[in-house]
Formats: sequence, C-alpha cells, structure tokens
Amino acid sequence: MSRRSKLVALAAAGAAALVLSACGGSSGGGGGGSAPAPAEKTLHLSFLQDPGQPPDPDIFYAGQGLLLTTNLYDGLLMYKPGTATPTLEPALATKWSENANHTVFTFTLRRGVKFHDGTPFTSAAVKPSFDRRLAVNQGPAYMVADVKSVTTQGAYNVTITLNHPDAAFLAYLACAYGPKMESPTGLAKYAGTDHDQKYLTGHDLGTGPYELTDAKVGSHYALKANPDYWGQKPYFTNVDIPVITDSSAQQLQFNNGDLAAILHDIPSSAVKTYLANDKIQSFTLPTMMSEYIYLNPNNEILKDRATRLAVQQAIDLKSIVEEAYYGRGTVATQVYPANMMSVNDAKQDINYDPSVLKGMVGSLPTKSITIGYDSSQPDSQIVASLMQTELAADGLDAKVQSYPTSEIFGWVGNPKGAPDILATPGWPDAPSPYTWAHISFDKGAGLNYFDCSDPATSAAIAEAKTTGSDAEFSAAAEDALKTGCWLNGVFIKDFMVAQPWLKGVAQAHVVSDPNDLLINYLSA
Repeated sequence: MSRRSKLVALAAAGAAALVLSACGGSSGGGGGGSAPAPAEKTLHLSFLQDPGQPPDPDIFYAGQGLLLTTNLYDGLLMYKPGTATPTLEPALATKWSENANHTVFTFTLRRGVKFHDGTPFTSAAVKPSFDRRLAVNQGPAYMVADVKSVTTQGAYNVTITLNHPDAAFLAYLACAYGPKMESPTGLAKYAGTDHDQKYLTGHDLGTGPYELTDAKVGSHYALKANPDYWGQKPYFTNVDIPVITDSSAQQLQFNNGDLAAILHDIPSSAVKTYLANDKIQSFTLPTMMSEYIYLNPNNEILKDRATRLAVQQAIDLKSIVEEAYYGRGTVATQVYPANMMSVNDAKQDINYDPSVLKGMVGSLPTKSITIGYDSSQPDSQIVASLMQTELAADGLDAKVQSYPTSEIFGWVGNPKGAPDILATPGWPDAPSPYTWAHISFDKGAGLNYFDCSDPATSAAIAEAKTTGSDAEFSAAAEDALKTGCWLNGVFIKDFMVAQPWLKGVAQAHVVSDPNDLLINYLSA
C-alpha cells in the first residue's frame, strides 16, 4: 500500500449538519478575503506537493490528488457529503441490495449518463472497469479481487457475485479509492500494452462532474466542467490547480486572493493565525484521519509488552493535540479512526501516568530509544519532538529521526532498521472498520509497519469481515490494543480555509475523503 503519509461540531438543526467557523489568516500576517469572486467562474486551488501518481482511479492511492479522481470519476455508489456520519447514497447505481451472507449484490443503474468520451453508461461498463483494475493490480485492486462474476440483466441491471462473504463490499464501491466506472469504449481504444495506463496519465475516461484538461506532473493540473453531468451541476466552469511546493508561498497567494481556498497541509502556526482572522472562512471538518503512534516489538527496548504499555502511558496526548493539532484535533478515545463506528465501541482509555515508565527505566536493557516520523509530515515531526522531551524526562535517551515515506512502507514484513516508535497520520480506504483493522493489525498488511500481530486479533477480523459486526470489530481492536503495538493518538480534523465568497465548502466535504471536496457542490 503506497499511501497514508498522508471533529466538527454538529449543527442543532440536523444531527449530521456541519458547523463552520469563519476565521483565518496566515503566518504571513493577515490577508485574505480582499478579492471578489472570479467573474470568469474559474476556481483557483493548489496542491502543496504533486499527487505523486497519475489521476488514474485504479492506480491513485495517496492523499493529495483525491481532488482529481473524485471529481473526474463516479462509482456505483458514493458517501453522502456534508455529514460526519458515513451514509451510502446512489451514484451511478440508483438502487442496490445484497443477500444475507454478503456474497451477491444487485444494482439498478442510472439511465441517461454518458462518459466523457460520449459512450453511454450501461451495465456493459461494470465488468471492464473491474477487469481493468485487476489487470493494473495496484493498491486498490484488492477491492474487486474476490469478485467471482459480473452478470448483466439488460442495459441497466447488474449482479455482482463474490467468492467469499464480504460485508465491506458496498463500502468499497462507494469510497474514494473504490472501483470507478470507466468507458469500455475508451478502455478498448487506448489499452495499448499497459491497460490504458499511459493514456490515463493525461486524460480521463470517467462520468464525473469534471474532465481532465491538463496534467503536468510536479507543475499543474486543470479541469473543465462536464455540462451534461447527471448530478449536482458544476457552477465553476474551470478549475486551475498549480503545484505550489512551499507552504508560505501557498498562504501568500491565498492571502492575496489568488487562491480560493487551501484544502490541506496548513501548519499549526498558520492555523492559529487563520482562526484569529474573521476576514476569511476557516473550517474544521470531520474525517477519519488519525495521528497514530506505532511501537516496535522487534527492537530491544520494546520487546516486552509491559514496557510498550508503559511508554504509551508516558505520552501526554493532550499536550500533543495542543501543540501539533491546535484547533483541528482531539485526543483519540477509540482504537479506530473517528466517525467509523459508535463512540462506545473499541474504546481506548490510556491514562497518562509517566511514573510507570520511570519506575521501569532502571531495569530496561537499554535507555536509548529512537522516535521516527515521516519526513513529509511536519505535524508528525512536532509529535515526535514532544514525545522525545517527555521520554527524556522519564529517564530515556530519546532521539528523533525522519524517514522518507518509501522507507517506512519498506518495513512492512521486514522491519529491520526501523525506529522504536513511529508517529505518522493515516486514514482508512473506506468507512468500514475492516478497511482499517485488516491493513493495521493483520500480519504483513499494508500499515503493519513493525510486523506486530496477535492470533486472536486476526481471527476476530476475519470473522467480522463476513458479518460486518461492529461488536466483533470492536473486540478485534481491543485485542490489538493489548499488544501495546498501536496507539491512536489524535483524531485529526480536516482544516481548510476559503475566501468569504466561496460557498458550499462544508457541504462539499465527505468524511472519508481527506484533503478533498466535491467541486460541483461549490459556488460563489
């Protein structure tokens, strides 16, 4: 898995309606809100770093860049925007059902939809879209790997049968990284020898509200509105997205009115300034992002479970929230990310008590401990530095070290050379607890960086996948917590700032899609 380097108040008028706060500013000192809405209906946004992967829905598996794939493509289902509660909604399928053991799924498809290349959307598009994802075989391919058959009943009805029960399958179809529908005509025409990969680096074959018009890696991306879109009609006719690799430069452009919004990676110092400025809008929106703290059972100092649990108790999460995630985070109270399941499930209650670790230091095999963080994550660097100070006060010789994302993912299955502790943010592929439990807690899975595993945990995850039972997923997480290998540190909110004329930001946000908005929900 090549991604994961990368709460909102609920309005009284509706249990899931979002409250936004109009504040803001920048570390550059004030600004923002001075420019009028663009008369030409061009929306100016930006990426702080290049998406790193082409806007190909069967390849893209990162954070920044979802803005492209979720606005170019549609899946059969979607998650409702503008709410903290993950709620399935129709997209290219208008009705759906599943059998009792989660192996057979039937769909009624939307009529009158066309792909961007003019091909009508019918049931004939489903199997080629699934087949192409399997052929490309990148990170998201697992979502359709267990499909046994796709059968059509006329042009607008389709049945998908799985080899094994999977209660998370509908969540796959609706999530941002899930299988999107691609034009079967285009897939055949541009297949080449790489299953359309070359073509889809600079073009799209979707049905979404926008079409890709420019994709210059490391420099610039652009979209134009699909005038025939079946859903919410786009207000902005064009979207301009330069890659601005310096955060200060990005903030300066926003302050000068050159950017309509900043959707990601605003440093803590700037967050505080923006929250104090009433000339712009700021938003703290619900996500499933968390700052996770991983403890390495393979290294000498943390081999013993009791030591790992003592280190967890020595971490002051309240201080981390205040310093690293001011205004956009809360101390995590569940093993799973926020907004995934009931607040009463998978409870995590780590009492801050550094005296436990202090009492053990004299008997530890070594006092040296290394705290790592992803070099692309400045917030995680702050988290690591705060832990360094706390553990040093408890008698450990703590040091902080950065690691590139590629090296961190290289530890999966082979954690040799990994630090003792790793701080890094992450989020699940979809709102189903399985999509977090499996990749985090199962041996050899994509986010199990330090190869920590527990047979009871894995057995509970496998059973819960077939039933979809939150109680079973909760039990699995509680077993994982007992290992001392994982600590959910902070529930992270999606913090965004926007010019005062930009409407619909909160309503365009999907809880499971970080750093992203459905652009066709925005207006001026």
